[in-house]
Amino acid sequence: MRNIELFRRDDHRFILLNESETDEEGGIRSNQYLIVRNGRGVLLDPGGFGVMPHVLAELLRYIKPEAVDAIFLSHQDPDIIGGLTTWMELIRADIFISRIWLRFLPHYGLSDMERFVGIPDEGMSVEPVPGMPLQLVPAHFLHSEGQFNVYDPTSRILFSGDIGAAMMPNECDNPYVDDFAAHLPFVEGFHRRYMCSNRAIRCWLETISGLDIDMIAPQHGPVYRGEAVGQFLAWLRDLRCGVDLMGPGGRFDHAD
Repeated sequence: MRNIELFRRDDHRFILLNESETDEEGGIRSNQYLIVRNGRGVLLDPGGFGVMPHVLAELLRYIKPEAVDAIFLSHQDPDIIGGLTTWMELIRADIFISRIWLRFLPHYGLSDMERFVGIPDEGMSVEPVPGMPLQLVPAHFLHSEGQFNVYDPTSRILFSGDIGAAMMPNECDNPYVDDFAAHLPFVEGFHRRYMCSNRAIRCWLETISGLDIDMIAPQHGPVYRGEAVGQFLAWLRDLRCGVDLMGPGGRFDHAD
């Protein structure tokens, strides 16, 4: 799959970078996103160690590393942070992550903690690049205890982290979800097991209710657009998941 410009208008672009389908880690395929305005950029969830060289090569099609002014980490998982030490050698940028994960980052071999910005639980508004206002939107326990989304009001794209993530077969490389009913088998099991609870979902849905969203861009799988955006959110509203399904002895009730 090639790089996809999800949005382009004049001097503003929101790009889904093409991660290699076969990387050294042999892990789950993930999405990395780059927002560019006037030649300056923000990198979203840069990925694990094995994919870093490929992601860098794709980023260089748009900007140089020194033009990256911020890195955003939706949460603490290794498929997001695993390559960060190498990125930090190339990029002198602020790095945003939930404040609750700051104390754990040194375990990834990260020593320069002065560059990290701890996002408060209620989120925050930032302008890492002049003319690029972004909203850091709380999405706690979906699935991480401290997860944040990034909303770009210019493109009206919500980067949703693991919310909306799909476990796709390797042969499926469609970058968009246009038929949500056909896409549901790829998201249902993941969301029932990895999302914490329906209460957490309802809190998130209320948080984003005032946002004008044209696309939902998850960390794994294709991007929701058009009617699929509303259909996904409607399905999610009544989903029983996580502790809603948990029973004694490690059992999970997967029935509706």
